[in-house]
Amino acid sequence: MALRERLRTWKRIFCWLILLALGLLGLLQYGLPIVRHLEALIPMGVCPSARMALLRDNFTGLLNPWARPDVLTCTSWGAPIIWDGTFDPAAAQQKALQQNLTIGLTVFAVGRYLEKYLARFLETAERHFMLGQRVVYYVFTERPAAVPRVALAPGRRLRVERVARERRWQDVSMQRMHTLHEALGGRLGREAHFVLCMDVDQHFRGAFGPEVLAESVAQLHAWHYHWPRRLLPYERDARSAAALAPGDGDFYYHAAVFGGSVAALRGLTAHCARGLQRDRERGLEARWHDESHLNKFFWLHKPAKVLSPEFCWSPEIGRRAEIRRPRLLWAPKEYAALRD
Repeated sequence: MALRERLRTWKRIFCWLILLALGLLGLLQYGLPIVRHLEALIPMGVCPSARMALLRDNFTGLLNPWARPDVLTCTSWGAPIIWDGTFDPAAAQQKALQQNLTIGLTVFAVGRYLEKYLARFLETAERHFMLGQRVVYYVFTERPAAVPRVALAPGRRLRVERVARERRWQDVSMQRMHTLHEALGGRLGREAHFVLCMDVDQHFRGAFGPEVLAESVAQLHAWHYHWPRRLLPYERDARSAAALAPGDGDFYYHAAVFGGSVAALRGLTAHCARGLQRDRERGLEARWHDESHLNKFFWLHKPAKVLSPEFCWSPEIGRRAEIRRPRLLWAPKEYAALRD
């Protein structure tokens, strides 16, 4: 009797596991929006009050992390995570003007991405990016003559740099770090004090000001900021220069936005370019290409500032209560039409 009862128990458990697996598969295939809504319930953690009192920023003065008790506003190493409401935009603007800065913004527009995205990227940047500051845009493309003419405000310039057309889109992504490293060692590095590097398939929706500046700046990935660390999509192949061991990693950062001082970015791009080259020589390719190497760099060299997903948001995720004011929005992905 006891054996028969145990068999029935195991049979029930097995049936429940099958049903659970089928339910999860159904959610993933047909109910991803539901999963995304549930994901928002995963807590992000709370910044310790002892650390919160010390959060300051060279561009915003004293930060106000208590204004956002609903989200994580600092890192374990004491860097601020910038959310709407934690800084004073007017103070950030004034402090940047006092420092007499020139801010660089780089973007790669290669292949069909140029016609599809570049005009809107630049036009919306003129409405929202670093208003009132000196700005120099650097557009990297294989077709300089096709770059659209965009009316620029006083004190803002557009530079166009020719790059080679790569055979695969993955190579465009991975070559970016080498190209940026060279540019930062040349005219871009002489013209700008701080530089933001962005993907072109985005557009500005709200104010993107000096509050984002720091010695090194990383962007929380909109699709992964609620995930527990063990589920983050780091490179796990130990043969790759981008590999992180189990248990390593802080957050998952998005390569669509990163930045910092010229010197700090030279270090970042050199690290990533070396790692990419080493992998190429070994016949390897990291899971998420240059983004995997970027995440390895920020694990080894912690960013001085982290931007919340408000600064690079995907509308496909839907509404989130903590995303009060999106600043930069992803365009819908059209890989089949845009990538050769």
